[in-house]
Amino acid sequence: MMRLVLVSLVCASAALLSACGERDQTLRGAYNRSDGQPWQGAHNDFLAKGWSPGDKAAWETQLRDRAQRQNEYVKINN
Repeated sequence: MMRLVLVSLVCASAALLSACGERDQTLRGAYNRSDGQPWQGAHNDFLAKGWSPGDKAAWETQLRDRAQRQNEYVKINN
């Protein structure tokens, strides 16, 4: 009986201490930059066609077009 209590106590303390080793889960680096404008965008190969970083009008057009492609009423009527 004493052995069972000791094993359960060790397991419980290990479970409680495992929470002390958690890492911070906030985003860091270039992906969490709030100091730039959204249309400045990324400078990589994963850009939408017809859009270049820094072009606000083209960025707004891309957003509007993407929203319309997700609109079910537009899909049905075409």
